[in-house]
Amino acid sequence: MMMDKAYILKHGILEQYLLGELTNEEQLEVDNILKTDADLKKTFDTLEANFENLAFENAINPPAEVKTNLMQSIKTSQTKVLPLQNKNPFKRYLYVAASISAFLLISSIWMFTQLKKSNTQLKIASEQKEQLMKDIDGLKNNLNYATTYFNVINSPETKQYILTGNDLAPNAKVVSYVNHQDKSVIINAEQLPKLDDAHDYQMWADVDGVMIDMGVIDKNKSLLAMNYIENAESLNITIEPAGGNDHPTVSRLVTNVYL
Repeated sequence: MMMDKAYILKHGILEQYLLGELTNEEQLEVDNILKTDADLKKTFDTLEANFENLAFENAINPPAEVKTNLMQSIKTSQTKVLPLQNKNPFKRYLYVAASISAFLLISSIWMFTQLKKSNTQLKIASEQKEQLMKDIDGLKNNLNYATTYFNVINSPETKQYILTGNDLAPNAKVVSYVNHQDKSVIINAEQLPKLDDAHDYQMWADVDGVMIDMGVIDKNKSLLAMNYIENAESLNITIEPAGGNDHPTVSRLVTNVYL
């Protein structure tokens, strides 16, 4: 099947191309189209950059090593052997018995040490496996979120709105993607100025003059989903106390846009 720009955007071919899910023939066909279609290449570059941002933001730290102190060697002191008297063979048996007992004791200690070392290694391996499974689950969830976000962003039904900052935050800029059909709102808040720990940005939808909470904007993410509000007339962002507020602080409105 010959693909064109409309088909590629409608069926999410760029996402499949980026994730390596296309056949060799399909991938070659998309390669050729991207070389000739500058707009489509720009869309793909933006998609690739957003995937990279998500990867860094959701990057998961490696599991912490389990610190253990194991006995590495058993030090034994040399003992002088007293010469045996021929006329008292019983002492010779005592020395032999003592030597055997010492050997058995050292062997037991060594075996105990090896067993303890093996148990510790098994515990470390079990903990690392458990952490690895958690990391894999986390990566799967992140991939699902990323796929959902980009399906919304690239949908023909999605409308883009840009919120620019006012005098309180002249450098602020937020790109919002609103899809009324899927009832979803995705925003790119990368260009919001940083706030201190005591404050957060919060998004609001104006419905018939009433501001309805759309959620607190996570400081640690540039691309995130907000609550969709029916019949919203505008999107608004204010600075609120950390954790959000029940009502918007209108005097600290930094940006808004009418839908």
